[in-house]
Amino acid sequence: MVTQLLSAFLAVVLGVGACTLYYVGSNFLLDLAFTDSGENAVRNSRQRGAIRPWLFLAPALLILSIYLVYPVFETLRLSFYNFGGFEFVGLNNYIWATKNPEFLLAIGNNFMWLLVVPSLSVAFGLAVAVLADKLWWGTLAKSLIFMPMAISFVGASVIWKFVYDYRGPDTDQIGSLNAFVMMFGFEPQAWITLPFWNNFFLMVILVWIQTGFAMVIFSAALRGIPEATLEAARIDGAGEIQIFFKIMVPQIMGTIMVVWTTITIIVLKIFDIVLAMTNGQWNTEVLANLMFDWMFRGGGDSGRGSIVALMIMLAVIPIMIWNIRNFRKEEEAR
Repeated sequence: MVTQLLSAFLAVVLGVGACTLYYVGSNFLLDLAFTDSGENAVRNSRQRGAIRPWLFLAPALLILSIYLVYPVFETLRLSFYNFGGFEFVGLNNYIWATKNPEFLLAIGNNFMWLLVVPSLSVAFGLAVAVLADKLWWGTLAKSLIFMPMAISFVGASVIWKFVYDYRGPDTDQIGSLNAFVMMFGFEPQAWITLPFWNNFFLMVILVWIQTGFAMVIFSAALRGIPEATLEAARIDGAGEIQIFFKIMVPQIMGTIMVVWTTITIIVLKIFDIVLAMTNGQWNTEVLANLMFDWMFRGGGDSGRGSIVALMIMLAVIPIMIWNIRNFRKEEEAR
């Protein structure tokens, strides 16, 4: 434990020291190369101003190139190679993907996650953000709903494993859901092994986590709506439901879309919950878990694993582009 803490401390000290040395040293060398003295002082000053931002960006660009840009091209290259990545097989891996039932199942499950999780997270988050402000204990309610955001996906999965726990027939049950079912005289079930429906039981975990995130963002956005607008609507005879759908929702529609797309990106990359709860068994496979299986298990098939990774990337890119364009439009509007 002491060794680990010491290693972490040294890593922080050395990292901060190296960054400080780089920025101070590079600025010193830049000022030394382009001095303010002499007949070229004005030109040197402009050149310093043009070069200095790139000095600050250079480390980040280098890291992005090594850990983001290069892996994308390497993954694309590997998708055309065989099991070990040594023999070129052309489009064979792509043809395999279109016919493999497990791959097609994972796409279908991901699509279900995309339909359910962002919709419910946004709906619940918006409902809590609006209703909690009308309660005197609303702050406490928001804190409790936000708490799952502090739990890792694996930690949340462990918690919900106890909720869905099933100990077999004629055995005392400790699962909360089975206890509730038995209270009404029904038989306990192994919930996460029920085909099709078990996907929704897994989705509940992510909705439980992301509702708190959506609620916090929506609460901040709702405070930006002028109170005078709401009061004028009430004076004109508008009910609370009309105010919600015709004034509040249109006013924060941009925020709703940002939250929706953010959760959508998380859903496309969902891995931890499925791995911890079912490991893709009982027809719960998703793309990220399938990629992990092909790439790192059973000897690792880098060709087929790369195909799945590219599918996830291609699904995420349009959403990121849409988000960036909307962000730029909002910045220009300001």
